[in-house]
Amino acid sequence: MAADLHCHTQSSDGSDTAEEVVLMAKMRGLSAVAVTDHDTFAGSAKAIGFGKKYGITVVPGAEFSCVDAETGRKAHILCYCCDAPEKLEPVCRRMQDTRRKAGDAMLEKVRSIYPVPAEMVMKYVRRSTCFFKQHIMHALIDAGYAGEIYGPVYKKLFSSSGGVAYVKIDYPEVHDVIGQIRKAGGIAVLAHPAEFDSYGLLDSLSASKMIDGVEVWHPSASKDAVSRLSEAAAEYGLAMTGGTDFHGMYTKISHPVGSFTTPDEQLGKLLMKKHNWRKI
Repeated sequence: MAADLHCHTQSSDGSDTAEEVVLMAKMRGLSAVAVTDHDTFAGSAKAIGFGKKYGITVVPGAEFSCVDAETGRKAHILCYCCDAPEKLEPVCRRMQDTRRKAGDAMLEKVRSIYPVPAEMVMKYVRRSTCFFKQHIMHALIDAGYAGEIYGPVYKKLFSSSGGVAYVKIDYPEVHDVIGQIRKAGGIAVLAHPAEFDSYGLLDSLSASKMIDGVEVWHPSASKDAVSRLSEAAAEYGLAMTGGTDFHGMYTKISHPVGSFTTPDEQLGKLLMKKHNWRKI
């Protein structure tokens, strides 16, 4: 058995509910699942209740969107088992406000091209804690202007290199976010380093003992990347995690819950790090 420690729900940019994710994990025979919505613990809180109802362990979590100031590259940090998630609410609210303003601006640009009613977009936004491009794309599919979330229409509108409706989002600095996670009593894991070419960041965060683990098994990680990340984890004594980064229909390539997982012994190692932190 194994655990999928990276799943998103409607509370951020996933298309499925927390209950559906928990049920899918149970049907896949997983030992545990983590809901790690972007910049919110809302989906995780819902999933915990459904985990108790359906008899599957839910590891509480969230994924924080950051930037590495040294390189300017994006970096994502997975936070698990936070003792005081309310202490991270200021970080979450700032990011949610930033995304909401960017979403409003993007929607205005999109509606100057495609005459889609704002209400068709907002019905998807309202079920989330934030405003994501995927909500706009879902409405465009409903209205017949697009046939898929990540296709030619998405590229035309939201490509970071010339998308006509693209609005840049400013993310908080990764070291600051990890510091806030630590103060709130959470476990910090560097998410999918292969996707953002975060190997240098992995080395620096590991050497300074700022993170507890690294996401090794992920759709973006090739065999070579898995080998490289496993070696780094062994060198720095990090827990190795795995997750599908599940988003339901809001994804470029479909992977069901449980496609990428964390071995039970590595989940145990991650939770033991949490136990050791509490002793400090």
